[in-house]
Amino acid sequence: MEHSILLNFLSSLQLLFVGFIPAAVAGILLGSAIGINPLLYQLCKRLLQIPYSIPPIAFVPLAFIFFKEVEVAASIVVFFSAIWAVIINTATGMRKSRLQDNNFRVAINYIFDALRTGLWIAWFTVIAIEMLTIGRGLGFLIWNGYRGGNYNKIIEGLIYIGTIGFLLDQLLDITGNLLAKIVSEGQKSDD
Repeated sequence: MEHSILLNFLSSLQLLFVGFIPAAVAGILLGSAIGINPLLYQLCKRLLQIPYSIPPIAFVPLAFIFFKEVEVAASIVVFFSAIWAVIINTATGMRKSRLQDNNFRVAINYIFDALRTGLWIAWFTVIAIEMLTIGRGLGFLIWNGYRGGNYNKIIEGLIYIGTIGFLLDQLLDITGNLLAKIVSEGQKSDD
């Protein structure tokens, strides 16, 4: 991997993790609180669909109005792109877990599906933001390749983006399955 691609790769991952990790933590905590409270769940299950329905890239102009620094604004947009999916799916998982006699395997499966969905949305958002505003990252690499007529850079960038997305998705999928299996075995031994 050449130097400039490595820097763009690291820049994209940094933006992803700075926005996604806080969204994942906050989303799991809020989703869990909503999911274990039936009244709160009924109140929030429709209301949260409103911000979830807004395409994350539409928040970019608003983020730039409130946060003058590009990196901060971009991180906030990535955060908001991921948090809604995590909250909604975690709340659903916690509710279904409660309805099935606190079957935590159900909750874990939903939480990790929430994380995977949130990660995908955040990753798409990172690439789009880099194409539009930030002068670095894999999205910028692709856009710059297009503007310069360097189609090899476009293909190379697409391969990196797809590979990174696939690896991160598989990491969450495998971790979720292992954790669900451990919890399931623990619940069987308690019976």
